[in-house]
Amino acid sequence: MANWQTISIANHPAEIFVPTEPGPHGETVLYLHGVHQGRMSAHPLFGELFERFGLRCVAPITGRSWWTNRNWPEFDPHLSAEEHVTKNVLNWLTETWNCHPPQIALLGTSMGGQGALRMAYKYPRLFPVVAALSPAIDYHERMATSRPSDPDYGPLHELYGDPEQARQDTATLWIHPLNYPVHQFFACDPTDHWWNSIERLRMKLSSLGIPFECDLETIAGGHGFGYYTAQAERTIAWIADRLRKERLRLPITG
Repeated sequence: MANWQTISIANHPAEIFVPTEPGPHGETVLYLHGVHQGRMSAHPLFGELFERFGLRCVAPITGRSWWTNRNWPEFDPHLSAEEHVTKNVLNWLTETWNCHPPQIALLGTSMGGQGALRMAYKYPRLFPVVAALSPAIDYHERMATSRPSDPDYGPLHELYGDPEQARQDTATLWIHPLNYPVHQFFACDPTDHWWNSIERLRMKLSSLGIPFECDLETIAGGHGFGYYTAQAERTIAWIADRLRKERLRLPITG
């Protein structure tokens, strides 16, 4: 779609989408891609939904970084993917679109879904709105059964010394019972191989009394953009509504 552009943020590539009529309050979606680096620009429905709701989107591209706070040399030897998002991308949003937290929603798919949840759990004031589709949460399990040469899970061996180190950095272990994103939604096809880890996340949030919404029942093609597209309208509408509620929740100043 013509509204998508490829740009550079701090010398790293990113895609951006600017609707014909952006919303008056600057609401923006920050999209974290999956391990196969599928781009939303290749799936027109997402652009149509951003256009409908007046949402801007920025989608940094970091390769198979797993969106961790550990340096992966193929992305950047001196900068982690998490630092890139929380510093460079947020600074770019402030300077270019005059967009500030909390009017930024994290959205991620697969590898990016777990990254979005983990960042929202670590920085809930920056990202009070988060949505994750098929989040690859318990990636330490894949690390334990893969080799360093594996194209998808091999980078985990470079990022972590062993699966236990990886487990301790997963999204579920970053949940704080008193400091969490106010609005969170996640979804996964029950035939997806990541479903069990997402069900564990659901049970932990429920046991802590943390509010969330989820869909772990809809069958729509397993894992991949077929499922993401099937959930797109519900997810983007949810994001737009929660960004609006978050804006109204804030105290009025000046």
